[in-house]
Amino acid sequence: MEITHLFGLLGKNIAYSFSKGYFTERFKSLNLKNYDYVNFDIPSIEEFPNIIKENPNLKGMNVTIPYKESVLPYLDKISRKAEKIGAVNTIKVTRKGNLKGYNTDYYGFRKSLEPLLEPHHKKALILGTGGASKGIAYALEELGILYTFVSREATGESIGYNLVNATTFDNHQIVINCTPLGTSPNTDAYPPIPYEYFTPKHIAHDLIYNPAETIFLKKAKKQGAKIKNGLEMLQYQAEKSWKIWNR
Repeated sequence: MEITHLFGLLGKNIAYSFSKGYFTERFKSLNLKNYDYVNFDIPSIEEFPNIIKENPNLKGMNVTIPYKESVLPYLDKISRKAEKIGAVNTIKVTRKGNLKGYNTDYYGFRKSLEPLLEPHHKKALILGTGGASKGIAYALEELGILYTFVSREATGESIGYNLVNATTFDNHQIVINCTPLGTSPNTDAYPPIPYEYFTPKHIAHDLIYNPAETIFLKKAKKQGAKIKNGLEMLQYQAEKSWKIWNR
C-alpha cells in the first residue's frame, strides 16, 4: 500500500523513541492505513535537507535531541512562541511545501507539572541548557515560576553544578532534569547535584521517560520529594503535534 502521509522523528541515536510507537498506534486506532511514522536518525543536521528531498509525502516531523535549535535555519517559518522560545520540536509541511516550526514541549511540560504545584512552589532549578530546557523555561514563565539554569560551567545565564548547595535547594522547590543523563541504556548516569537536600516540599521532574524511574528520580524520592517522569509530557506534546499537522 502506498504511503500518502509520512511523519517522522528527527534526532540522533533515537532507536528508543517514544514517538514512533505512539503514532503507529494512533494510525492503527484511526484505521489510517496509508499513514506511516519513521525515525530519521541522522549523525548531523546537515543531512536534514536530504530527508525533505527524498520524502515527497512527508507531512510533519517531531524533533528531539540534539536538533531542536540547529534545525531552525532550515525552516521557512517559525511560530511566534517557538521563535520566542528559540527551539522547535514540531515541524509541519504546509500545502505549499514550506516547513513551519512549532514548540509543543512547553505545552506538554506545563500540563504535566500543573497538577503537582502547591502555593509554595515559587522557584525552579533547570538542569541543562540545551534545546529542551528552553521550552521548559517558557512554561515556567507562563506559570509565574522563577527559574535558574544549571550547567557544567557557569555562564551569564546559568550557575555551575558546583554552586548548587543547601541554600539553593531552600530557594528552589522544583528541580527539573533537562539533560539526557540517565536515559536508557546509560541508566547509571545522573546530574551531579547534592540530592540529600531534597525534601517532601520539593518536586523532581525528569524529562526522561525510559527508564520510568531514573537515578535522579530515585534519589529525590528517597528524600520524600514528589517525582514525575517525562512520559505524560511527551503524550501531551504529541497530541498537540497531531493537532498542528491536521489543521
